[in-house]
Amino acid sequence: MKKFCLALAVLAVAHGGAHAAGYPEQTITVVVPFSAGGGADNAARIIAQGLSQVSGQSVVVDNRAGASGSIGATYVARAKPDGYTVLYDASSFAINPALRKLPYDPAQDFIPVSQAIRVPNILVAAPASPYNTLSDYVRVAQAQPGKHTYASYGPGSLAQMAGELLKIGAKIDTVHVPYKGGAPAIVDVMGGQVDVYFANAASSLNYVKAGKLKALAVSSRERMPELPNVPTVRESGVKDFEVEEWNGFFVPAGTSPAIVARLQELVQKSLALPATKSGLEKLGLTPVGSNAAQFSGFVAAERARWAQVVKTNHITAD
Repeated sequence: MKKFCLALAVLAVAHGGAHAAGYPEQTITVVVPFSAGGGADNAARIIAQGLSQVSGQSVVVDNRAGASGSIGATYVARAKPDGYTVLYDASSFAINPALRKLPYDPAQDFIPVSQAIRVPNILVAAPASPYNTLSDYVRVAQAQPGKHTYASYGPGSLAQMAGELLKIGAKIDTVHVPYKGGAPAIVDVMGGQVDVYFANAASSLNYVKAGKLKALAVSSRERMPELPNVPTVRESGVKDFEVEEWNGFFVPAGTSPAIVARLQELVQKSLALPATKSGLEKLGLTPVGSNAAQFSGFVAAERARWAQVVKTNHITAD
């Protein structure tokens, strides 16, 4: 009986390897759990073009928006684990489990394949704002608890998490003002209705360069090359602060290791194409192309970090 089971296992591995050897043999569908035209969707479409080029197969983007990304993620979690239905998700993948009861388990129902891109946030204020540095804002916020505001593009967004992490690190008490998207948040920050906003660099950099927004700090560990004179949050006195938006590829649990490895390779090849790199960089996005093990560890660390922030600050999804 043991010999029979061993033989079955060997056959299964051999079959999986043989199947992956020809992968992909048909169209790959990349599910983006956000609306068309948004940051993740724009990046996914650029990378999908490269994937089609390096794989020799059509790669289509399928937008399944709603419930902070969980509708699209649920669809992929329940898909056949054959490498032809792939999730392209963002930072919310690691935040949602701490805030919402999900119809899937992000740790058990998915296999991380590769982090595709990263992009810092820029802490911005209105041009007429009295704050010229993050220290200015922190000093006033410390003196007037509960009187100052920060915007986000929705409850549970990375912009909110960055604002809450700043509250912890800078020991301030500020009020969260959520919006239904980044565009209206930027409009109200420009007009001074909200004090500050951790805006995605891809959507705010042009406004900063045009003088329509004032950059107080950047959220990444290092300064942005595009804004060499703007310090990081860490440089501004908030110890260990580092937040970056990210996008990456996931497949359903049960996908064979050989297919995961092949898809990882294709993602890395797509990101290395000059057209893909330039397309992403024009949006202010930095290609990453990590391997599956690296991305798995990164996502697990992100889940743990945001779960702790949610617990510490008593954050809800409302």
